[in-house]
Amino acid sequence: MIEVVASMARGPVFLAGEVMECLITFTNPISHLSTSASSEMLAWASAQIHCQFHASESRVALPVQGTKQDVQAESDTVLIPSRGEGGQCMLDTPPKILFCDLRLDPGESRTYSYSEVVPNDGPPSFRGQSVKYVYKLTIGCQRVSSPIKLLRVPFRVLVLHGMPEPPFPQDEEVAPSNPFLEEEEGGRRDDRPLERALDMLTITSRRCPHLFNITNMRGKVAKFCIFKTVYRLGEDIIGTFDFSEGDIPCIQYSVSLQSEEEIQQGYQRRPGQSISVTGHGRHLESCLHTASTHFSLPVPLNVTPGFSTDIVTLRWRLHFEFVTSREPMESHNVLQNQPEVTVWTGAEHVDVDTFSWDLPIKVLPTNPALTSYVSQFTGTNSINI
Repeated sequence: MIEVVASMARGPVFLAGEVMECLITFTNPISHLSTSASSEMLAWASAQIHCQFHASESRVALPVQGTKQDVQAESDTVLIPSRGEGGQCMLDTPPKILFCDLRLDPGESRTYSYSEVVPNDGPPSFRGQSVKYVYKLTIGCQRVSSPIKLLRVPFRVLVLHGMPEPPFPQDEEVAPSNPFLEEEEGGRRDDRPLERALDMLTITSRRCPHLFNITNMRGKVAKFCIFKTVYRLGEDIIGTFDFSEGDIPCIQYSVSLQSEEEIQQGYQRRPGQSISVTGHGRHLESCLHTASTHFSLPVPLNVTPGFSTDIVTLRWRLHFEFVTSREPMESHNVLQNQPEVTVWTGAEHVDVDTFSWDLPIKVLPTNPALTSYVSQFTGTNSINI
């Protein structure tokens, strides 16, 4: 028996265009002191990245494809990374050979390093109501005259549109950056994909307050201010309401962070198919006789930023709902030196109007190291062959 362990040292989340590194260890766990100790042999091992696509048959109409058998002969030495999985393999990288003819003595271990650039032309990891995009690193191993064994390590991919291609080959030696040299500051340091991506995220997240007048058919309800409309994963969405300038009393409001998953028209199962809306947080507040207030909604680290493919588009929005009174609501003022105790009782019946409003926003990725802390993946997996 040989134990195979794959581990992504930096974590299970990567930006598209970034180099993913994984250490793969092969161990003969039997001690050399055992009476049954013997050497173990592996013919070969290779690894590659692939993205698996899954679609809901009730919502997505995909082109009919010819059926193919998912069977691999024992003597076959071709690695098929998606073998045994449902859905379609829509993207894969060329396989890389880790070794050929590996011999492990009892108690011996060998570790191999696999590195590959996460493709820029693929979708992000996404688990929606209609479609799913799942990334995995697949390691294939085979003994002589035995079937291929597959070890899969799922990981998450974030896509930042506008990321340039790596400017130098992946295997090229790169000298450590020197902050005291101008050539290093303006050259290779800025060429690192992750650093360039974080710089782009900083630029697009600058604050620029936006003001909106909230009105209905009866008049002005409030003034709303939001400090920006572009957010990274993990950021707080903060907005303020000013009801002092309103003509219509607002009794209650709510703000929801929502994502919209829309299937492209050519792939819809039914004409005019509805958009799937998912909530990711809600703030509810009673605001009668309130002059001003604010809300704060965090963007979860485990959601998918907005993106678009030939099949699906994911957008983000803030969904507002307001409950307003049809009649003026008198406020009760307590005098500073009032000797008697007074009790104010709310109205038993109030005629109200309700209306809603959607404000589109953009959600961008963030540093992959932050999202690794809340990822459902561990970046590690193992198998015995």
